Amino acid sequence: MQQILDDKAIDRALTRISHEILERNKGTENLVLIGIPTRGEFLAARICAKIEEFENITLPTGTVDATLYRDDLNLKDEQPSLKETDIPISIAGKTLVLVDDVLYTGRTIRSALNALMDYGRPAAIQLAVLVDRGHRELPIKADYVGKNIPTAPNQGVGVRLSEIDDRDEVLLIIKEDS
Repeated sequence: MQQILDDKAIDRALTRISHEILERNKGTENLVLIGIPTRGEFLAARICAKIEEFENITLPTGTVDATLYRDDLNLKDEQPSLKETDIPISIAGKTLVLVDDVLYTGRTIRSALNALMDYGRPAAIQLAVLVDRGHRELPIKADYVGKNIPTAPNQGVGVRLSEIDDRDEVLLIIKEDS
């Protein structure tokens, strides 16, 4: 394992993403942050806290569980556990910023987009990720990226956040051959 980002680098990346969200949207009007469990929800909360620090306003923040919208449920031996979806306000006509830790194939994001449509028709959905590691299988691109980490097929990316892990860091992981 190789550490790619430490706690300070993660904080700087989230600060930059927060500023970019504000600049692109010309402020906070009609913005809603939606995190994808597990780590995306904590990243969304951190971005919300930074925006509150900059703009003195608290954005509505929620979570969306995309588990039941996945296209690989029938391929898994064990069914994944469901997480809570908590969207505190109507998303109709709002600009959503969907937040996740790692963008890889794009399938989790597609699932989350499908899940969000069950809750209303937003004006727009933007995507913020801490890490984009490439290898897309679907035509999905992040609007806000903390760090691009091109990976080889035998590599993975691990994100640790202090809210659920022992520390903040992003690791490049070499996968063992099976």
